[in-house]
Amino acid sequence: MPKAVTLIRSRSLSDAAEYAYAATAPADARLVFLAGACPLNADGTTAGVGDYAAQAAKCIENMTTALAEAGATLENVISTRVLVASSRQADLVAAWDVVRDSFGDHDAPSTLLGVTVLGYDHQLVEIEAVAAICD
Repeated sequence: MPKAVTLIRSRSLSDAAEYAYAATAPADARLVFLAGACPLNADGTTAGVGDYAAQAAKCIENMTTALAEAGATLENVISTRVLVASSRQADLVAAWDVVRDSFGDHDAPSTLLGVTVLGYDHQLVEIEAVAAICD
């Protein structure tokens, strides 16, 4: 089975970014567009109230479940967008550290954004993703 995602690094750009700058998928790959993974427990309550890292971890857990339902894993993710309800860089970094560690060597291109508010009560983090699967 061919690898679905190829991460692209640049020798011309800074290596300070802790992710690949681009990624590609083969022409025959099936793309999976995930809704934003939220830090919600099965009963609909928000996990990790007040804790950026705990909410990022719950988002990754929920995203991993959604990926599995589509026949994918984190290794199939081609890009992410991490939304953090804060204007403090330290809060964004707290969430990002969890996301980065969860992906390990598969450091797919990502955008980290501070936003004003997210959709659920006490929600601080949401993670969007696109994945590619070669059947």
